[in-house]
Amino acid sequence: MGEDVRLRAVVELAQGMAAAHAPRESWRAAALGACRALNGSFAALSVWERDLGRLRVLVNVGERAEGEEEFPERESYPVNQFPEIAEFLHERWAGGGEPHAWVETAEGPAGGRAAGYCHERVTALRRRGRGCCVVAPIVLHGRAWGELYVARPVGAPVFDRADADFATVLAAVVAAGIAQTERLEEARRLAFTDALTGLANRRAVDLRLDEAVERHRVDGVVVSLVVCDVNGLKRVNDTRGHAVGDRLLERFGSVLSVCGAMLPGALAARLGGDEFCLLSVGPGADEVVRVAEELCVRAGELELGDGVACGVASTGDPIGAVRSGRRLFRLADAAQYRAKAARAVKPVVAGRGGGEGEEGDPVVRLADAPCGEGGDRRRFRGREPRGTRGARGSS
Repeated sequence: MGEDVRLRAVVELAQGMAAAHAPRESWRAAALGACRALNGSFAALSVWERDLGRLRVLVNVGERAEGEEEFPERESYPVNQFPEIAEFLHERWAGGGEPHAWVETAEGPAGGRAAGYCHERVTALRRRGRGCCVVAPIVLHGRAWGELYVARPVGAPVFDRADADFATVLAAVVAAGIAQTERLEEARRLAFTDALTGLANRRAVDLRLDEAVERHRVDGVVVSLVVCDVNGLKRVNDTRGHAVGDRLLERFGSVLSVCGAMLPGALAARLGGDEFCLLSVGPGADEVVRVAEELCVRAGELELGDGVACGVASTGDPIGAVRSGRRLFRLADAAQYRAKAARAVKPVVAGRGGGEGEEGDPVVRLADAPCGEGGDRRRFRGREPRGTRGARGSS
């Protein structure tokens, strides 16, 4: 393979990984790019899970043998079956060498590399009808991350030293791509996570709610929103300090997470300051209300604070048409507002406040009334951005 061809293969591999939007896409692009670059018939990318002492296969591409899945859930191998990974990186590399790819064949050691001969790999090659493979360690952040594996079928030309050298270069490109993917994943995680509690943030709720309301519109899926304010946060801040107030928010966040787990797939989030929510998609309105009641009970048992004011709005209740996340937010917010004003120890539920139909429900009327009408000066949440306040809540 000419130098120009190999350079183009390196560029295509890097571009493929850069275009990936998720770790799986990045892994697949790495394996496919390496397979093409080395004229292989099969490639795999594996990660070394040190705590479990195993190599776990992330992706298999190309001509897969029976039982090999593209994204296997449970394909892993004890690292002691492949000692060259640990020994090579911990002994030769630590002694001043560099991680370098090597070749194995179904016939045994290749290129005079008897010291690196691995019976397990040879057995695997024979069992899967492959004639040879090249294995390249992947080093990330100065540590062994895993390996890139490319194979050819029986009868194809055996990988040589030049191929192993090229595989080493490809492994370095893959390592750079994986590092970039990890940085992007961390950035995404931070963008949608509340730093204090570890729950989702308002941005994450908005995105999920828009998707959920669209599912409700198309398929009639029940979408429910539980909005709550932690009572007594201001008093805790003023009398015991903001560090204790933060602890109250963290503890309530844990309670919210535990209760949210009672609703399959629910999203637990901190909206900002002392305001939190649960977004449920699928479970019925009665089930969501039961969880909201449990949330109120557990919040009341916290050592700090004075419980929680909780409002619920669900498309499973008579609240009128819900065509946007904004309206559901306003309904849940109005229910929470009434719970706060009444110092209710149980949730207030939109559409269940009496009167005839949704128009007779006080929460629905409050949520749908023009701002300021009827003496209410509260501006209910819609899609307006909210700053993420710290523990200096207004409760």
